[in-house]
Amino acid sequence: MDRLFSSEMMPITLTALGLLSALILAVVVMLARGSRTPDVSQRLSDFAGRTDDKPSEPAAKQAMERIDDVVSKSKQGGNIARDLARADLKLTVAEFIGVKLLAAFVGLGVGMYLGRADQAAMYAAGLVGAVALSFTPNIYVSMQAGKRVKSFNNQLGDTITMMANALRGGFSFLQTLDMVAKEAPAPMSAEFRRVVQEVGLGRSTEEALQSLLRRMPSEDLDLLITAVNIQMEVGGNLAQILDTIGHTIRERVRIKGEIQTLTAQGRISAWVITGLPIGLAAFISVVNPTYMAPIFTFGMPPENWCCLPLTSLVMIVIGYFTIMKIMDIDV
Repeated sequence: MDRLFSSEMMPITLTALGLLSALILAVVVMLARGSRTPDVSQRLSDFAGRTDDKPSEPAAKQAMERIDDVVSKSKQGGNIARDLARADLKLTVAEFIGVKLLAAFVGLGVGMYLGRADQAAMYAAGLVGAVALSFTPNIYVSMQAGKRVKSFNNQLGDTITMMANALRGGFSFLQTLDMVAKEAPAPMSAEFRRVVQEVGLGRSTEEALQSLLRRMPSEDLDLLITAVNIQMEVGGNLAQILDTIGHTIRERVRIKGEIQTLTAQGRISAWVITGLPIGLAAFISVVNPTYMAPIFTFGMPPENWCCLPLTSLVMIVIGYFTIMKIMDIDV
């Protein structure tokens, strides 16, 4: 009877989930498209921190902006906004939360499809899929932010040498920052361009550099900013100081590259050990769903296998983070 009920309700459930996911995707795309082309006044308001109301905007966009303002004021919303800026993604906090909800609904549908052999397995797999895929936007943002910060750190040594040469040539410090914004590669140019714009809109150089450090957390950048602040207060030969800092940063980048090469085998092992059982279970669920159904069956021992997937996932996650912690060598 349960199997008959499950077979009758499963198409209806999957259809409803598909329609709901398509509706949420359409709303997110429309909101993202409307927010990606702000006019000049809106960009100036973003830089200056003004919150002027615009009655000419559509009601849906105004409601979305109000929701985003409320969410961004919370601690979690502020962290999300910081991570989005660090990853250089043109999304608001509300749009990012909408993407997370959409990913959760997609994971629910995929999980229910994989566990379609049994009603209990369908709901259990749907719950696991919803929770797992809801974190995929966060993982993507973290990967993009880490990649961008790493590229920034790799370019910092050459950028400091460029700044030292410009200072020796008679440039002021602000002119040096503007030269870096124009001639350095991305993401260095984009971040220093924002520093120059913030200084042009009235912020002090120290505040603009501290804002850069919040967007790009780096010990090397912190060393550079500290040297600049000390030089502004007590004076000194900033070009010579920058030469020493640049040499130190280049040597640190070289050593980190050698460590990454030596620990590559351990990181690949962690990825393979983590992904192999999950991928194999998903493949078997698609090819032969009845074979995996007993894992989600509730009952008395020895038929009570319902805790095996959760225990396996916990052990896999613990093993992954243990290996990555061993491979993480601080320089």
